[in-house]
Amino acid sequence: MCAPQEAGALEAQKDKERKIEQHADREEALRPFFPEPLTKRIFDLVLAAFGLLLFLPLWTLISLAIYLEDGKPILFIQKRVGKGGKEFTAYKFRTIYKRYDDQVAQAVALHSDDLRIMKVGRILRKMALNELPQLLNILRGDMSFVGPRPEPPEFIAAYEREVPNLGRLRYQIRPGLTGIAQVYGPHNMAPRNKLRYDLLYMRRRSLWLDIKLIGMSVWNTIRAGWDA
Repeated sequence: MCAPQEAGALEAQKDKERKIEQHADREEALRPFFPEPLTKRIFDLVLAAFGLLLFLPLWTLISLAIYLEDGKPILFIQKRVGKGGKEFTAYKFRTIYKRYDDQVAQAVALHSDDLRIMKVGRILRKMALNELPQLLNILRGDMSFVGPRPEPPEFIAAYEREVPNLGRLRYQIRPGLTGIAQVYGPHNMAPRNKLRYDLLYMRRRSLWLDIKLIGMSVWNTIRAGWDA
């Protein structure tokens, strides 16, 4: 007899908790953030230039592997949301069979286990090597090594139905190749939780934190431990 009442009370409690969470997120987001330190930009430029030179032979091998399996194009080019909500052109190595181009154009999220992912693409995703061309985006100033993950505009629009103003809050800084959310969170983490990780990084960002997260990311790449 009490089951309906208990269910209603439970739902009311959950709704109250959701409102508290939303209020906490808004309060956190409204607190001012410091501008990007010059040292961070210099660090990004030096490391990106070094990375391009160091991994040039690997770029050649990856390009050849993609071409042998599925021909051209080698690169996957897509619009992503950057700092201040400004869109930019992001570069990655292509990991999806080109016969699924129509689905890629719709910004469909695919896991590395999906059959639409190329064989070489599965390896690249597990090691995050498909992200290497984004070193060009770092040099251009579109991205940083560490920051929120750059998402397609369609994803941000969908996320904002669940978390209003997510894009504005998340991209107060340059998006990054890696970050707290990317290192610690699963591939399918809820948008609200991703935002919390991103806001946490904005609060605590420092050169040491960047070096630590980059080091953890390199270890994930070495052991092919990325959930992508």
